[in-house]
Amino acid sequence: QVQLVESGGGLVQAGGSLRLSCFASGRTFSTYAMGWFRQAPGKERECVAAITGSGESTYYKDSVRNRFTISRGTTKNTVHLQMNALTPEDTAVYYCAADGLYSDLLRLRADYWGQGAQVTVSS
Repeated sequence: QVQLVESGGGLVQAGGSLRLSCFASGRTFSTYAMGWFRQAPGKERECVAAITGSGESTYYKDSVRNRFTISRGTTKNTVHLQMNALTPEDTAVYYCAADGLYSDLLRLRADYWGQGAQVTVSS
């Protein structure tokens, strides 16, 4: 059974940092693209960052570029999101996702989703 489990969410003050991690199990993910999505109350889910299976290509939403960094672990079944200079606008439930096609993640499609981790940034 495939599972994606996020960790590292929480409450932080504006300007602070958090690191989200996602551990994927149940199959080999070395060739899968992985990404982080978020959904704030009343808003649509959006792709925040994505990374190819090799880790050579990445995508960032404009509003998080230069503040967030996505990376994969050496075993390729983990993905991290380092979030710096957080603002209240970053408050959302963050979801880890994996898909066989990198382009699918950019179209908000994924084969597998995590259960979500709450990130709350106070002003």
